[in-house]
Amino acid sequence: MAESTENSANKTSANVDNANNGTIKGKRKRKEVAPFGNYRNYYGYRVGNDVEEDPRFRVLKKDWFEGKDCLDIGCNSGLITINIAKKFNCRTILGIDIDNDRINDAWWHLKKIVKKEKTRNGDIVASKSKVVRRLNELECSEACSISPKNDENGAFSDERDLLDVVSFRSENFVTSWRSLPLKHYDTIVCLSVTKWIHLNWGDKGLISFFAKIWRLLHPGGIFVLEPQPWESYYKNRLTTERNYNYIVYKPELFQEILTDKIGFRTVEHATSSVSGATMGFNRPVLVFRK
Repeated sequence: MAESTENSANKTSANVDNANNGTIKGKRKRKEVAPFGNYRNYYGYRVGNDVEEDPRFRVLKKDWFEGKDCLDIGCNSGLITINIAKKFNCRTILGIDIDNDRINDAWWHLKKIVKKEKTRNGDIVASKSKVVRRLNELECSEACSISPKNDENGAFSDERDLLDVVSFRSENFVTSWRSLPLKHYDTIVCLSVTKWIHLNWGDKGLISFFAKIWRLLHPGGIFVLEPQPWESYYKNRLTTERNYNYIVYKPELFQEILTDKIGFRTVEHATSSVSGATMGFNRPVLVFRK
């Protein structure tokens, strides 16, 4: 009897374990729902295993960003935003995303990168400061002024902390923009975002989106756009099918809309194919100038 009871208990325990395992497996298989394209680590799976840097950086130009105030719309986890700041030396860059969780991810990535770089470069910066001070002592006479790049501590003033350059904010750009029209930008980046705006807010929302970008740019400002092709809309249509069925302004018309209706003066096809991307992410990158 005792043995029978023990066997029964073991079977019950095994059934519970199997049920729990099934639940865990079920959770793992559950597909992530991201109606705004707000997938976790969205840009992570866009880069192949043999590619260290997002391939779109091959067509982005330094003079679009260097020393300029920039805006990244739909920044997701912030990795593109941070790398633009690091690679192209923006004066400032703000990343915005509709999903507050993705913005929290972006701040986490930024702080992690800053901490890592400070740890790695701490000794180098300290040594550089000592060298600069020593060179000034040896080479400068009383009539020789110290280079404006050096402060009284010998540190280079243009070696700014990323935290002084990069910031993030949760924002629905289509329906609200808190700084409009107070803040203007030299460069606005929008990579693989237009499909989600189009599906959620239709043609009217897309036109409003483009018009806000134009108003936020300084004269001569640059709008870097990577639109998703129309065929990619189909697999996401069920999220907002009410708009999908009524879309008239297909992506192939965006260039005409932005120049003829919105008012951008010129457009440059930065690339027709970005090599190195995976999962069908070879898309044109268009550069519009106000």
